[in-house]
Amino acid sequence: MNRYFKRATTPVALLLVVCLSVGAQVAQVEKVDLEMMKKIRAEGMERSQVMETVGYMTDVFGGRLTGSPGMKAANEWTKTKLAEWGLQNAAVEPWGKFGRGWSLDRFSAHVVEPQAFPLIGFPKAWTPGTNGAITAPVVFAEINSEEDFAKYKGKLRGAVVLTVPMRELKAQFTPPGVRMSDEELLKWANDEMGGAGGRNYSEEALRAMRARQALEPRKQQFFREEGAAVLFDISRVGDGGTVFVQGGGPRDKNAPQSLPTVTLTPEHYGRIARLIQKGIAVKVEVNIQASFHDEDEMAYNTVAEIPGTDKKDELVMLGAHLDGWHSGTGATDNAAGSAVVMEAVRILKALGVQPRRTIRIALWSGEEQGLLGSRNYVSKHFAERQAAPGAQNDPAAQFRGPQGPVMPKQGYDKFSAYFNLDNGTGKIRGVYLQGNEAVRPIFRAWLAPFRDLGASTLTSSNTSGTDHLAFDAVGLPGFQFIQDPVEYDTRTHHSNMDTYERLQAEDLKQASVIMAAFVYNAAMRDERLPRKPMPGAQAAQAR
Repeated sequence: MNRYFKRATTPVALLLVVCLSVGAQVAQVEKVDLEMMKKIRAEGMERSQVMETVGYMTDVFGGRLTGSPGMKAANEWTKTKLAEWGLQNAAVEPWGKFGRGWSLDRFSAHVVEPQAFPLIGFPKAWTPGTNGAITAPVVFAEINSEEDFAKYKGKLRGAVVLTVPMRELKAQFTPPGVRMSDEELLKWANDEMGGAGGRNYSEEALRAMRARQALEPRKQQFFREEGAAVLFDISRVGDGGTVFVQGGGPRDKNAPQSLPTVTLTPEHYGRIARLIQKGIAVKVEVNIQASFHDEDEMAYNTVAEIPGTDKKDELVMLGAHLDGWHSGTGATDNAAGSAVVMEAVRILKALGVQPRRTIRIALWSGEEQGLLGSRNYVSKHFAERQAAPGAQNDPAAQFRGPQGPVMPKQGYDKFSAYFNLDNGTGKIRGVYLQGNEAVRPIFRAWLAPFRDLGASTLTSSNTSGTDHLAFDAVGLPGFQFIQDPVEYDTRTHHSNMDTYERLQAEDLKQASVIMAAFVYNAAMRDERLPRKPMPGAQAAQAR
């Protein structure tokens, strides 16, 4: 059962009852300052600024593609805002060379023959523009094997090319937005979910997918050599005007450039393809104005601190990735998480908290291209991990990260924990323990005061795809919170619908309160959080 609270004014007595209800044994394991939990809840639920913060990020700066002017402006704004709230050492910190930036300045696409109608779609990031509006015939290039290339030899010059098969769409009989039921949360708690979910493909489907992926570079080269003007495709999910679109070109200005590429909604793509299959000629008008930004190929994270007191040389971190994609305004992915972690430190500053350990917030860039900002930060400050033999031949290695021995640095032994939020607008329902069972009783005590807000589930499961993995990969305690899915996978993740309107204010307030509480508890406890055994071979001596 899900319960919704317009206001959270739970008295201390009720919080004590809730905390004690989890059992006296937990209370003996971990002390929780329930008076401070009440103050954090009141500040975060009754005087929240999270929607003002997330509104500025989304409406003013847009999608915040790493390397774009919007992302750099967001870095500067977040630095200034954190300093205004009283955090120290606020900075926009470079983490390394990213490559050229890219931004979309203008886009339109229409079918002009045999009947005129506008097309819903978005250009892929890092693909070039069209140098003004062009009108061109459309060719449906159905290339599924090496033998199919010959069919289109000499037929693509100056054409707009449909590059992928049509998708069969079915009616949606379930709502796109969901919250986790008590039964589902129990499965998480019992570790019956098999990790963070994901799609299960048959072996036949996997073979077909690998074959398509292997053929794709050859197709792109063929389209360039044949002189195609623009490429159209569709995403493997999404319909009803929702377009899921990411990148389609290289960030290296010296690499062979891709063709202008647009991802269309499948309904419009399908109509064009069916007309062509009926032998009816189709012409479209396309205008893409895109800019590459070569003036600064570095990328940046925003960082700031609340200095510690007696344990100030030890560190607790919280963070989220600030970068996103360009078709929406990066609201649920991940202005939501960025605003929540900013709100968490605002709450602590508003309450005048003087933490024992230093609290450091980080807003990462380059997450969408492989956790680049967080991985480089961890490598610089805490530990590096050597590449495993043969990693250069593994295309998935850039996303999985190095798998060789860990080489700790000076800050490694002083690090306590990192807390991350990056699964959309949904409220926090619990924590992925990443296999670190030693923190289970600690987190159970920390969640107890917020059971009435729907947060109580702990699962040993790992979850993938976001910045806590940069810490976990080198043996540092890094955690992502379990969140209600809401519309994340079905509507907003990397889509043109990822806008402010999809954000749920009460959920973000709840998440901010729990994030602030976790960071406070980690910063104030006597000992640092326990760690899993260090991954890989025996680590080199700290340096």
